[in-house]
Amino acid sequence: MRAIVHEQFGEPEDVLHVADRPTPEPGPGQVRVRTTLATIHNHDLWTVRGTYGFKPELPAASGTEAVGVVDAVGEGVEALAVGDRVIAGGIFGVWAEQFVADAAALMAAPAGLPGEAAAQLVAMPFSAISLLEDLSLEPGQWIVQNAANGAVGRMVAQLARARGVRVVGLVRRPEGVDELRDAGIDDIVATSEDGWADRIRTITGGAPIVAGVDSVGGSSAGDVLSVLSEGGTLVAFGAMGSPTLELSSGDLIFKQATVRGFWGSVVSRQMAPALKQRLFAELSERIGAGELTLPVSSVHGFDDVRGAVLASLTPGRVGKVLLRP
Repeated sequence: MRAIVHEQFGEPEDVLHVADRPTPEPGPGQVRVRTTLATIHNHDLWTVRGTYGFKPELPAASGTEAVGVVDAVGEGVEALAVGDRVIAGGIFGVWAEQFVADAAALMAAPAGLPGEAAAQLVAMPFSAISLLEDLSLEPGQWIVQNAANGAVGRMVAQLARARGVRVVGLVRRPEGVDELRDAGIDDIVATSEDGWADRIRTITGGAPIVAGVDSVGGSSAGDVLSVLSEGGTLVAFGAMGSPTLELSSGDLIFKQATVRGFWGSVVSRQMAPALKQRLFAELSERIGAGELTLPVSSVHGFDDVRGAVLASLTPGRVGKVLLRP
């Protein structure tokens, strides 16, 4: 079979390439999946660079989320059968024509869910809804997030609105405010404009902002912390701009703020099965109702992995970049 691999850590557009690998065989409790579409996430690219929390042995496979069809079943598997359409999230090595996974780690793709949505259902949407659930937010409460025009930012805003939670989104450029408004997402503030913090107070009417989500790092994390209310929680969700947080000690002390991290793969692994099932059902319901949208920016064949990576790294991109074997 063909797979996207790398023999060294480095910039993904330079080191990723297609190679022939032995077709894997499922062991007990496992199934083999024929990939139909796979998604490129930022954490996949960080893994290729060798800068993520998980560092594979070289030479390494790549990719962690895909939708496909079961084409072989190992001993003892009863819940899945050949021909079932399944979703793999957090399973390493799915940028391949075929991959093997524990049957229990796969999710049946909801009937009627388009492949382009199914291919990206787990990592970002599930992380977004898990984050909202983890914060124990009540309808009417306010939170603030940066990178509001990113994939996770859009999902958090849409899911929060569906749950009755209010969100102030921060973007760097004034153009980002218009982009999100055109997408039906309001309450957006550009931090490059003077008086942006006053603008937030106008939007919220002075109501407490109980939590903030930072996906950028650096001074942007400090911007989020600066508008939280006393006792607020700052969640480090990503590090698109910087691997360090620049936070005011005054804000931490006088707001008595809490700062903590959120790693979706760990949260998902530790989550009770009943809660996980409920949240996935909610995601499917929100997508079906049009309350949550999962746009696709472009789809690339494996042989164009370099173009796919460059497309994924393009600033202002709306929607995920997908790979097709």
